[in-house]
Order: sequence, then structure tokens, then C-alpha cells
Amino acid sequence: MKRLLIPLAIQLLISGCAPLATGSAEITGLSLLHDRRTSKALVIDERIEITAGIELNSRDDTRAECHFNVTAYNGTVLVTGEAPTEALRNKIISIVRIIPDVKLVHNELKVAPPSSFASRSLDTLITTKVKVALSNIKNLPGFDATRVKVITENGIVYLLGLVHSNEGHVATEVARRENGVKQVVKIFEYID
Repeated sequence: MKRLLIPLAIQLLISGCAPLATGSAEITGLSLLHDRRTSKALVIDERIEITAGIELNSRDDTRAECHFNVTAYNGTVLVTGEAPTEALRNKIISIVRIIPDVKLVHNELKVAPPSSFASRSLDTLITTKVKVALSNIKNLPGFDATRVKVITENGIVYLLGLVHSNEGHVATEVARRENGVKQVVKIFEYID
């Protein structure tokens, strides 16, 4: 049985159908193919997110009292969610800022009680709708929806990615038209 599984596993890894594990992060062959970030940048971004998760979840106050998401893209880090006090909000941002390879932090953490399960579920639905809408863009030569990372928090859609200015403009307009979107925040890095 092992003789059969080893060649199969190797074939899956070569074809890009199985994730390459780096710690608990996953980088698939498909993402390497489509992403404009270098493979090194992909690994660094995954490491930033994992490190932030470990650091923030190892502290009783930030783990128990806050809801936060840390998203890294090419060294730029977006922090979204809620902290009940300004002190906890500042603490989270300070922890994220000192993680190695973090170039810039976009602090979108609100001073508020943690969002409800219903609010987070709605955000997930909005993210899915925006991703589907982006994947339906056909009139923009060379546009690849997988190059735009979509994060939604409390109805606010954040768009990250390495894009040409026209791609960023079209992606923003498409996201704005989706039901439930209160605002679109562009955190693009333009490559033209």
C-alpha cells in the first residue's frame, strides 16, 4: 500500500494539486502560478500571519476579549476586527508591527465589542459574492481574480494585491456594486 501512496503523493505535489506545507500555512502550486508575489514573499506573508496568530492568541487579554484578523500581502499587513478598549487595540497593533518582515500595517481594528457570529457570517457571504463577481470580469485583458485578496469586516470590503491601476479600479467598482457592501478600501500595491 505504501508503495502506491508515495508515488501518488509525489505526483500530486508536482502537479500542484496538493498544498506545500510551511508550518501550518499552505501554498499551492496554483497560487504560485497565478500570484504576482515571489514565492519568497508568499512564504514570508504566511509566516507573518502565523506569527501574529501565535503571538496574539498566546495572550489571555487579546485572545479572550478581542476579535481580530491579520492578513499579510507582500509585507503589507491589514489588521481588522474589534478590541473593547483603545489600550488593547494599540497592544495588538504594536505586536503586529514588530513581527519580522512587516513593512506597513493598515490598522482597521475598531474599538468596539467583538462582532457577532451573524455579522461574521454575513461578512463571509459578502467576501464570497465579491470573489465571484471578480472572477466574472471578462473585459479586462490579463486580469486574474485570484490576484486580488478580499477581506470583509462589518460590511467593509478590503482589497489587497499587486495590480495594475486599471485592474484595481475595475475590481473596486465591481466590489462596490455587491449587496451588503458598505464601503470598499483599496490596499493595492500598484505595479505600473
